[in-house]
Amino acid sequence: MSRLVKKSPSVCTDLPLDNADICNKLRLMRELLGSCYGPTGRLKQIHNNIGGRVVTTSSSSVLLPAIASSEPFVNLIRTSILHHVRRFGDCGLFAAIFCLSLVEQAKQSGLRAKAVIRSNEHLASLCTDYLKQGGCGCKVKLDLCSGRDLVALARSVVSSKPACVLTEPECVHISRLAVRAFLLTVPCDTPGSVSLGQTVRVSVEGLPVTHSAVVPGLLVDTAEDVYLSQPCSLPHPLVLFSASLAGDLSELGDGLIEVHPRVDSDSQVLSQLLELGNQVVRDGVKVFVCQKVIHPVLQLYLTSHGVTVVERLGVTLMEPLIQLTGAQPVATLHSAVQPTAYGQVGGLSVRRFGSKTMLHLQACGESAICTIILCHRNETMLNELKVTCQKAEHVLRLALREPSALRGGGCTETHLAAYSKSEVPALGRGCSQTEYLRAAEAFCRSLESVARSLEHDGGTSTIDPTHAHRWTRPSDVATERRGVGAGCCGCGSLDGRETWTSAEFPPADLLRDASVQPGVLDSFTAKLNALQVAVETANLALDVRYVIRDVN
Repeated sequence: MSRLVKKSPSVCTDLPLDNADICNKLRLMRELLGSCYGPTGRLKQIHNNIGGRVVTTSSSSVLLPAIASSEPFVNLIRTSILHHVRRFGDCGLFAAIFCLSLVEQAKQSGLRAKAVIRSNEHLASLCTDYLKQGGCGCKVKLDLCSGRDLVALARSVVSSKPACVLTEPECVHISRLAVRAFLLTVPCDTPGSVSLGQTVRVSVEGLPVTHSAVVPGLLVDTAEDVYLSQPCSLPHPLVLFSASLAGDLSELGDGLIEVHPRVDSDSQVLSQLLELGNQVVRDGVKVFVCQKVIHPVLQLYLTSHGVTVVERLGVTLMEPLIQLTGAQPVATLHSAVQPTAYGQVGGLSVRRFGSKTMLHLQACGESAICTIILCHRNETMLNELKVTCQKAEHVLRLALREPSALRGGGCTETHLAAYSKSEVPALGRGCSQTEYLRAAEAFCRSLESVARSLEHDGGTSTIDPTHAHRWTRPSDVATERRGVGAGCCGCGSLDGRETWTSAEFPPADLLRDASVQPGVLDSFTAKLNALQVAVETANLALDVRYVIRDVN
């Protein structure tokens, strides 16, 4: 009998933001995430103290799951931001830094939590309404028929991940591949509702990045001595099994199995497998695919009859293969395969990428399935490149819903801060005018702090009053005249040849000149939602009175 231990009472923390330990953890989290932000962000090496592999990254989708804290209050903020990242795929670091800055600024201001919350809600509503307006000064319309706009959007995602360690030509090459893969997943001339296809990512270690490529169809791992009946260009039947064909009794399902002492169960199962193989051969099947393992005798039987065999496909590739061929997975070997379960493959060939031998399956006619082969020099860079390409694909898909982008490089944040300051005289919401003014100032400082987080090399970030863009002056450049020696603004739309002059909001309009296009873009949909999530999470954190934790 196990020993009974008296249950410990739960630990209750009153006013968590008055707890110095919790505030220090929030500050440390903001500094950690802020140091990763942007193209020159510092990389982080993550390692569990009980062992495991070391991960080098600066991506929020990798960082946030890895920095779990023992403090529930910190995990509340982390989980909220992580939900945004999993849904929208981008702007996770922006949301986290902005949220933590709002909490920190509210704490330093000494204002009532209710006053800060109501002011934040009002200012966030002003910003989101402004961003949705057609004349928003930090929004750029995307021409989905222009490859230049799509490549610029994808390149902004790829170039913001320093752990990929890409040169400029490599960054452009990967950005173009991401756009091409995205376009191949968009069906053409499809009546009714459109369903996007899928991009399958295959990694090849050791080859140069410029060897990366995109191919229509599906690439699956196979043995080097894979048998091809013939290089086919005409449609051939394909059958797909989701059940194991290894011949193990454990694959028959749950329950009791009664076996007569004189019956050889292995021979019975093998006979069933061969009968199944005989049927698919009679039906003219040329490609036999199984999600799991195929018995060697069945493989030999199939190849001897001119059938190409693929085993261990894996659950990840099942859905793309179904979309590509139209096959229906067969889940049992104890009944005949129905004619409606067969699919069609239009092309079949073997392709080699480095040390990998892959079977290339092509569709009959148009298909929205493609494969992107990503090559890099080592595993660490390759893993980060896969994550980055997935984010780029997600951002491009969001652009279909809303063909707009926001100016990147911190210019959207500074522009919104300038807009919020211009709206400060508006009537406060449930708080005094003084409280509203101070809360608005804290809100604007938080936005500007996100823009300043992009600088990691000791330079000075400034905001010009003419256009409300962010500028960075390197630490080794000294000049007294504003606008000189500042290079380009964060989004790349302006250079530093002009002298800045003070101006009222709205700042000078750049969108009337079609030749002025930003070089750095952010996803409109992802950043808009990140702004809302950051404010809502900060308000939730400010409103928490007690944290009750079960320590048993």
